[in-house]
Amino acid sequence: MKTILTPATWAVAAGLFFVSCPATIAEPIREKPGHVSLKNEVQLSIDRGLSWLKSQQKPDGTWSNADHPALTCLPLLAFERNPQNKFQTSGARPEFLEKGYAFVRSQAKPDGGIYSTGLSNYNTSLALVCLLTRNLPADEPLITKARSFIIGQQAKGMATESLDGGIGYGPTGVSPKRQHPDLDNTLIALEALRTYRAARPNVESKDDLDWNAAIQFLARTQNLPESNPTGSKDPSNRGGFVYYPGYSNADPTDGSKPLRSYGSMTYAGLLSFIYADLKPSDPRVQAAEDWLRKNFSLDENPGMGRAGLYYYYHLMAKGLAATGRETLDLPNGSKLDWAQALAKKLLDLQQGDGSWVNETGRWMEKDPVLVTAYCVLALETIASKL
Repeated sequence: MKTILTPATWAVAAGLFFVSCPATIAEPIREKPGHVSLKNEVQLSIDRGLSWLKSQQKPDGTWSNADHPALTCLPLLAFERNPQNKFQTSGARPEFLEKGYAFVRSQAKPDGGIYSTGLSNYNTSLALVCLLTRNLPADEPLITKARSFIIGQQAKGMATESLDGGIGYGPTGVSPKRQHPDLDNTLIALEALRTYRAARPNVESKDDLDWNAAIQFLARTQNLPESNPTGSKDPSNRGGFVYYPGYSNADPTDGSKPLRSYGSMTYAGLLSFIYADLKPSDPRVQAAEDWLRKNFSLDENPGMGRAGLYYYYHLMAKGLAATGRETLDLPNGSKLDWAQALAKKLLDLQQGDGSWVNETGRWMEKDPVLVTAYCVLALETIASKL
């Protein structure tokens, strides 16, 4: 059975799947027949993951690597989104969380960004979501400046025109090959801006993202000949996404450029389209969903093997929840309860101490703090679907 969302509820729901907005009261988790036991197991897994994350916080309030505030923001968000609201009160948060927020605030820069030395868009976008979640009046100047900083990162007038409209890591502390837009950074920026819109629906601002330009950039990262003539024409890639126009991390190492679609970026593309208010009936949205259905896997990040596997799980949970679909029609004709299947997979992969980690280190996934935050956030999204 498919749940059909209207365009308006589709976009709003997607924005709230990333993080519960500060003024939002969590609805009770609905129980499906046969899912009560699994729901309880998921909550126990979340609690174990959060307990492990708490034990990993450093004395200065940070997690993992202080050079990247985003690595502190992800655990903070995981604590905030606990389905049982254990850490959400109308007053102060537990001291360890407040220390984390204090560190995030300390990274604010005169340009409005919230970062240390690099990856300024990535760090600022996650920091903006964190501060919106904490929702303190004293943080409003930081929130406003961070939003403007992110909007200011949108590319225009690029030497390579296909990159216009997207957002990259930012101008600080990155190698030249990263000083241009990519789909992943664009997604993270769009999530932050949508979270701001959901949290501040009555706040009007003269500056805003050029959303049409963003949509055009997204279309140029999708392998769909009807809307992107420069994408792959191979039917196996149709509807999927690559990292940025003209480049895919799933391409072979022999120098050939087939622009292969892969799983994590296709969920990133789908979510980005939703954040940009594309309708569920839009052919680009439907093509992305079709590629994901045909290439569904819980054993690998399709096209990438185990590289980025846990980020793939994280985006899968958010992406499928945002579509409102309860089941997937798989190529073999079966219907899959994706939330139940993904929950069981993550439970199986959890370590005895409550953490998760990828033995494949690409994209920092040998960092158990990062991967555990991904998994807890994924399970918190799944809990709302069980």
